[in-house]
Amino acid sequence: MQSLSVDPSSLSASNLSYSLEDWQKGYESLRDEYTYWIDDIEGAIPADLEGTLFRNGPGLLDVNGQPIQHPFDGDGMVCAIAFKDGKAHFQNRYVRTEGYVAEQKAGRILYRGVFGTEKAGGWLANAFDFKLKNIANTHVVYWGGKLLALWEAAEPYCLNPQTLETLGIERFDGQLQHGEAFAAHPRFDPSCAADGGAPRMVNFSIKPGLSTTITVFELNQAGEIVERHAHSVPGFAFIHDFAITPNYCIFLQNPIAFNPLPMALGLRSAAECLSVDHRQPTKLLVIPRHSNGSVQSFTTQAGFVFHHVNAFEQDGQIVLDSVCYADFPRVRSDEDFREVKFARIPPGQLWRFCMNLEKGTVERQQLDQRGCEFPVVHPGLVGRPYRYFYIGATHAPEGNAPLQAIMKVDLESGDRQLWSAAPRGFIGEPIFVPRSPHNSEAPEDEGWVLSLCFNAEKECSELVILDAQDFGKGAIARLRLKHHVPYGLHGMFTPEYFGSHPNLQQS
Repeated sequence: MQSLSVDPSSLSASNLSYSLEDWQKGYESLRDEYTYWIDDIEGAIPADLEGTLFRNGPGLLDVNGQPIQHPFDGDGMVCAIAFKDGKAHFQNRYVRTEGYVAEQKAGRILYRGVFGTEKAGGWLANAFDFKLKNIANTHVVYWGGKLLALWEAAEPYCLNPQTLETLGIERFDGQLQHGEAFAAHPRFDPSCAADGGAPRMVNFSIKPGLSTTITVFELNQAGEIVERHAHSVPGFAFIHDFAITPNYCIFLQNPIAFNPLPMALGLRSAAECLSVDHRQPTKLLVIPRHSNGSVQSFTTQAGFVFHHVNAFEQDGQIVLDSVCYADFPRVRSDEDFREVKFARIPPGQLWRFCMNLEKGTVERQQLDQRGCEFPVVHPGLVGRPYRYFYIGATHAPEGNAPLQAIMKVDLESGDRQLWSAAPRGFIGEPIFVPRSPHNSEAPEDEGWVLSLCFNAEKECSELVILDAQDFGKGAIARLRLKHHVPYGLHGMFTPEYFGSHPNLQQS
């Protein structure tokens, strides 16, 4: 079955499913912080949907009118939408990092950004300035009773999950050293045998150089680091995401070259100094989670990868599903990111890699050619064989474009379901919420898919709720916010409710 639900039903007369002007509207700063009950709702919130959806992303695209060069340099803003008794409460708050507070007080840019933002004054003002601002803008996770705002290159910031107030840097009782990175894409093992079957959060850090050190962290349910081991791999590594199985961590080492000289001289940012080295293969690195085994490396031609769907062990193999690009999306200082030419950029597409641990070989196959990003699976099947996943997708089946749709993929039957917000809607990362997370007998796809979408027609953001089993129903609920939320990055859902009391309606 291939089903397509489009809302609105009519597309523009052009060949594109979107207009660039509409897409650009989602990249405006949101300066205000809100807390209110969402009362503009189409459809109905499922009565048994209870918990809190946390989202993170760059909320400020300028500092006192001075534009940043790339949205990934924007200060982190966390949103929370809490569900209870068929009602929903919204709040948002900026992470009060050291850099955010300093720049807001000064009213100007004080730090160089990794993705192109520079201080005023040209190369002379930026030369040999290697101090990074922890922008805490990439992910937000609730684990061990703590809400953590994450960024690739530094420690997490801890927030109050009830109010989103910034509490300070989190170093896990001193186990994370000052300035030590804690990556922004942890994985959650639903049942870790090394911890008696209890869940664990698994994360990593990267220390790149001529050789790269990958450090793996495992945290128990109390939020304590209970395992930590470091591994050195040859070459420079630029890694955002990884995958886990019960016994392994899997990293994809993109064939990226880094020339730091232009950055040191104040001529370019760090990301502008990255380029794909087409002479080198892509490496798949398999690291044992609970033993002192060595790193096993596989070589393939995978292009560039930001995100993985999932991985699992089967018949002596590790199977890894990923979103692959033919090339690294280059960052250029002379271009406005709002004027991106989507047609010139290769889309992310779904690929599968099968690694034979005994033979040391890897086979790959393309699963789908539609442009896509931000995959999610049932949280109880992370690292396990699975059938379904959900992913942001382009409206059209070919070519590159902004993400306007959510696609459900059935790996067993090959079926696809697509819900699209084209022509004037643009979606963010989908989140799958199981209806019965602790019922192993429940169907894998029984639950809801939540996604924060930007409605360019109304110039506001909407939380869309889909029936995960049947996209043909369209949006079963659409929660319209009083404002827009700039395009975000990652987030998670927790069954714990962190909103105002449902009986205390307030604006």
